[in-house]
Amino acid sequence: MSQSSPCLWTRLPQSSQSPCDRFKHACCSYDGNVYILGGRDNSCLRDFWRYSVVCNEWTELNCTGEAAPEELEEHSMVAHEGFLYVFGGLLDSAYTKWRCPLWVFDIAKQKWVHYQRKTGSPQTEMPTNRKGHSAVVLGSAMLLYGGFVDMKGSSQDFWSLDFGTMTWSLLNSSQQSSLGPGPRHSHSAMAYQSCMYLFGGLKGLREQRDFWTWNSTNHMWSSLKNKSGPSRLMGHSAVAYKDSMLLFGGGESQNSPNNCLWRYNFTTQTWGQVATLPGSSPPDKIHHCCAGLGPSYKSNTGTPCSSSGLQSRLLDGRVKPFKNKCFPAPLTFLGSEVAIELETFSPDKCYGRKTLTESSELVNSKECLMGNDAHRIENCLTFENKAFRRQCTDEDLLNEEDGDMTQHLPDLMLVLGGRPCTGHSPISMWQMTLTDS
Repeated sequence: MSQSSPCLWTRLPQSSQSPCDRFKHACCSYDGNVYILGGRDNSCLRDFWRYSVVCNEWTELNCTGEAAPEELEEHSMVAHEGFLYVFGGLLDSAYTKWRCPLWVFDIAKQKWVHYQRKTGSPQTEMPTNRKGHSAVVLGSAMLLYGGFVDMKGSSQDFWSLDFGTMTWSLLNSSQQSSLGPGPRHSHSAMAYQSCMYLFGGLKGLREQRDFWTWNSTNHMWSSLKNKSGPSRLMGHSAVAYKDSMLLFGGGESQNSPNNCLWRYNFTTQTWGQVATLPGSSPPDKIHHCCAGLGPSYKSNTGTPCSSSGLQSRLLDGRVKPFKNKCFPAPLTFLGSEVAIELETFSPDKCYGRKTLTESSELVNSKECLMGNDAHRIENCLTFENKAFRRQCTDEDLLNEEDGDMTQHLPDLMLVLGGRPCTGHSPISMWQMTLTDS
């Protein structure tokens, strides 16, 4: 992998039927959709939304009832085998310390459900409400680290929730606590193979830039070298991409968001800052959410996501699957061909003066990247990530190269919301595509 491989950022305009802009919310991706819950604008929010990448549509989901969460901020949300697991983020009150703030959403039934421990699995202890913690899925468990716990401040608790029995266990003993990251909140964490990786965050009131890994095989923490990596960060986000970790945004303080994208290669154990293509400017964001979609972002820490739900929706809606295409070319062919592919290009290669408005079916974005010569367009780069609705038969759909239609999702990372906000307008959404996808 070349550390200098650039990326393309594109803003995704949202319709009126979409969540308002927010920060300190939670999101996760599952089966071709992105789910977003709660957060803050001028006050704490309780809404719950699903975004379809294929259809570029938002759907508001039910977030009421006895089993549904209240208003939440700085909570976590992960997906595992058809369920979403939400933890923490409650507004502090006298009763929050007497309950376990865990909520479960059944994706197939589209409703919040009461979680139950299996018979014979008594629960002796469980984590209390917290904010700014991290949660990742590793195998058949959710690992939850740190967080800000009411008057106690930053926590170094490290918990595991077994999805099979729905029981909690505390992973760090007093001895292991001294060898790990220590008290932490507003950090990032992600899972890769059998390990969890944790970066930065706040230790008390001080921002950190340390980098840690926890091995689920030997249950040990290890500190990783980080001399060439990001500076002190809090309020940032991280996702797994191929054999790497992508880390975006955050800042050295609440009021200093940045737009840096870093990539850590697990094979070479090296950091590199990802360059941005000229004319493609990412937003400064802090307390945002990132979600990765497409084959390269698939989690390899557990059972792969089922695509049956997405496949049935595609068949019912007659949406043709699509492939990722990021290419410097006129789009006159789109009237008859809607597959999308990726072409790697050279920044100093001239493709001539081309118009990008020749196709009425081009949606979402187009970028003309200006070179040093102001009299010509050096690179005309377009990126398309939307499936086209058209009349096609079931045979067309089923004769695709592989039956798993999630394989046709483009490799892209979405950045949703974050500070600074844009008021009560639709949520700020950006997509990032790496040219070595």
